Amino acid sequence: MSRTKIDLEDLGYSDFFESERKKLELIKYPIARVIAEYKEVYKVKDTNQEYLARITGKQMFTATKREDYPAVGDWVAIEKLPEEKAIIRGILPRKTILKKKYSNKQENQTIATNIDTAFITEAMDKDYNLNRFERYLVLTEEGNINSTIILNKTDLISNKELKMRIDEIRNRFNDIDIVSTSAITEQGLDQLINYIIKGKTYCFLGSSGVGKSSLINKLLGQDEIKIREISVSTGKGKHTTTSREMYFLENGGIVIDNPGTREVGIANADTGIENVFDEISLLFKNCKFSDCTHLHEPGCAVLKSMEEKN
Repeated sequence: MSRTKIDLEDLGYSDFFESERKKLELIKYPIARVIAEYKEVYKVKDTNQEYLARITGKQMFTATKREDYPAVGDWVAIEKLPEEKAIIRGILPRKTILKKKYSNKQENQTIATNIDTAFITEAMDKDYNLNRFERYLVLTEEGNINSTIILNKTDLISNKELKMRIDEIRNRFNDIDIVSTSAITEQGLDQLINYIIKGKTYCFLGSSGVGKSSLINKLLGQDEIKIREISVSTGKGKHTTTSREMYFLENGGIVIDNPGTREVGIANADTGIENVFDEISLLFKNCKFSDCTHLHEPGCAVLKSMEEKN
């Protein structure tokens, strides 16, 4: 943030977190937000500066699943150390959580927490896929997170084709906001920035190469996220995002860049699908396996239905 003075509310803090902080009796520790996650270390930010922080050995010992560890977006109680380092003494309960299943594993992967809106992003090239939108929408519904669809790289198709795709999405998903963007022509960037509100947190979701990092760079007004050269064969800019990181915009909004995912595993299929897609919920009962992720399993009724629709 370029503003010289900020408060916790600017970082997304609210009465919800303060109440939980008191319940956990963590008042004696200062509060910071996890803005980046690396291997066994976290970058956290308070109203004054950033720190490199680690969890305690006790926290590692008592953790029973991946969700017990800090994630980008979390609010944590810290003990400050010299040389801009800190120890994480506690994680505040999460207001929202975005998670997906690891491929071929039962454990869930936490993508980010305390998100207000997810920007589900697809590029207008070979990446475009209605079923992928559907799976991301299930994830956001599970996490109690609002969603907006971003149709990026609109410079690759005609206005007529863009309109057809928007109509397709509206016919399949009712009442979903759609923003059409291009980092090349800067189409739709004003509309996108108008979605972003001071003190609110937004996470970009989508496959590798759809242009998430390029859009965030445009929102930041600088190339803070490095983009590799455009591939001649695919026309895609291959971004170097390998870990999640939080960025702060001039208008006070907060955005999270998220590494692209090849598969979208549904973490809690029963709850998310029940709330979003009643039709899929009925199909799910006919799947061959009770823990079906609707990605590649034989005998999946949901995948069969999607193939018939397409």
